[in-house]
This record gives sequence, C-alpha cells and structure tokens, in this order.
Amino acid sequence: MIKQKISSFQMGVLFFVFMTGSSIIFVPGPLIGKAGAAAWLSLLLSGLVGFGILMMLLYLYRRFPGLDYIDYSRRLMGNGLTVLLGLLTISYLLQMQAAIVIGVGQFMIGAMMRETPMYAFTSLIFLIAGLTARAGIEVIARMFTLIMLLTSFFIAIVLLFAIPVYQPDQLLPILPKGLTPVFAGAYYTFGFPYSEVFLFGMLLPFAAGPKVQKKLMMSLSISFALNLIVLCAVTLCSLMVFGSSAGAGPYVLYSIARLIEFQEIFQRVESIIGMSLILGSYMKATLALYVLSLFITKLCGMKDNNVLIMPLALTGFLLGLVTYDSTTQWGHIVTEIHPLWTGFVLLIPLLIVMTIAIFRPAKT
Repeated sequence: MIKQKISSFQMGVLFFVFMTGSSIIFVPGPLIGKAGAAAWLSLLLSGLVGFGILMMLLYLYRRFPGLDYIDYSRRLMGNGLTVLLGLLTISYLLQMQAAIVIGVGQFMIGAMMRETPMYAFTSLIFLIAGLTARAGIEVIARMFTLIMLLTSFFIAIVLLFAIPVYQPDQLLPILPKGLTPVFAGAYYTFGFPYSEVFLFGMLLPFAAGPKVQKKLMMSLSISFALNLIVLCAVTLCSLMVFGSSAGAGPYVLYSIARLIEFQEIFQRVESIIGMSLILGSYMKATLALYVLSLFITKLCGMKDNNVLIMPLALTGFLLGLVTYDSTTQWGHIVTEIHPLWTGFVLLIPLLIVMTIAIFRPAKT
C-alpha cells in the first residue's frame, strides 16, 4: 500500500467535507422534528461528544505517531480482540457507505426526478466515488478543496438571499417541552454525523510536514468548529423560515431555496442546492469508501487497498437496493438504529483502546 501524504490543512478540509457534506442537507429537518426550536442545543450537545472522539483520536496519534487505528489497536489489545471488534466496525462501515448514497437517490426521486429509478443515480455515484478513491488521498484532497469552496459558496448564497423571509420570533420558546426533545435530537445527531469522526483514525497518518501533530490539532479543531457553526446556522435559519413545521420535510434547505426570488433574474435557486447535495454526498461517499478499504486492508494484513475499492463500491450499491422497503422504514433506520449501532461498533471500541492506552504501555 503506497503511503501518500497530504498537508495538515488538506486534512482539515477533508474533515470539514466529511462532516458537513451531506449532513447540511439531511440533518436540519429531522433534527427540528425531534427537538423543535431547541435543535441547535442538540447539535451543541452531540458536537461535544464528537469533539471528545476527535480528541481521543489525536491523543492516540500523538502516542503512536505514524500509526493508524488498526495499528495501535493491535499493539494495545492484541490481534484477536482487534479483529473481533474490527469486524463489528466493518459491518457498520458497509452500511454507512450505502446510506450516504441512498440519501442522494431518495432526494433525487423525491424532489427532482420522480420518474427515474433510484439505481440510476446510486450506480453513477458509486462508480465515480470508486474511481476517485482509487486515485488516492492526494488527488482526493486537491479535488475536494475546490469542490468544498464551490458548495460552501452556493449554500452561503441561499442563506443570504433568504434573509427577507426570516422571522426570528419563531426561535422561541426554546424549551416548551423540557429537555427530553434536546436529548432526542442529540441522540440522532450523535449517530449522524458526530460519531463518524471515528473514521479519521485511519486517515491521520497521511498528514505530513513539520510539527504535524500540533498543526493537525489546530486544523481539525477549526474544521470541527466550522462544521458545528454551519449546521447550527442552517438549523436556525430553517427555524426562522418555517418554525417547528421545518421538521415535516427531510430537505429543509432545499425548501428554503425554493422560496428565493430576486426580481425575475434570480429564480429556481433550489437547483444549486441540489447540486451541492450531490457533490457533498459524493465527497463523503468517496472518503467513507476509501476508509473502508483501508480498514479491511490493514485488518486482513493486505498490501494494497486499491484492489478492494471497486468490489466494495459494488457491495454498497447492492446493499442500497435491499436494505429497506420504504422511505419510512429508512427514516427509522437512520434516526433510531444508526446512533445505537455507531455507539456499539465505533465509540465503545475506541473507548476500550483509549482506556488501555492510558493505563498500560503499548506492546512492542
């Protein structure tokens, strides 16, 4: 497996892209449906957990410089327990890459091209994501930096042009039903996107440069803060436009874009949000596919992760065809099952590794 290298800044860009890419479209609506006007508090609560996961990964990277999660897990826990917990993690990563692309397919057939079969979209996204992942982390970082700037500009334009329809009074009351909705929203956003910070435990060794550990800490922390600010901003803007009814639909940012009209020149802005969703989900799917191939390669002692990428992309495509029977069932999987699943197969193994790292020296 060829070790490519990217800068700490590029790693921060990839982290922001991964955490924000599809969540900015899919998170606000269901989150408001669960937490109402307190949705931003749910984001802060789950974001705190996600930041804790990031700090654990950075601590382990400082403790074992140049090694990824599988490497230092083997040193601390031994091969047997690493493989056992790793297989559980793979079960989620396989489902995760399919879930990212399913979201795009559901959006396309639900909001834009209703008569087109979903596999027409998911097959193309998996094909392009697989080809991009095979190009390597250096190409991914350079390409995604440009795409991230483009999609961020589109989303900022939508939020700015929607200012005339904002009604700040819809942000109150914040806690009409107490704290229970806040924890329900935090449970959902823990599963998506903040537990997924775990995946960067496989990518940190690709960062290079002088004082890389200090720069990584700063770059990833800034990216995490920007992600939290952006998600909170989109959620608050959604509340100011639609109030608690924003939770009735899954694509609230797309709905905001449909309201924007600037005389007769600037109309049909929702198309750029559709483009941003496709690009953001493509970038996240590529990174998830790349990390999955690395994870399996290291766990099985293989030398080249490229041989796995296209078969894994095909597996994700097939999983997308058989995972669920209806949109309602899929919504239940994402909001209720995924957070619990990630807690068991991502957070708990990381906590075990972290605890051993603190109280016991690494095996040589």
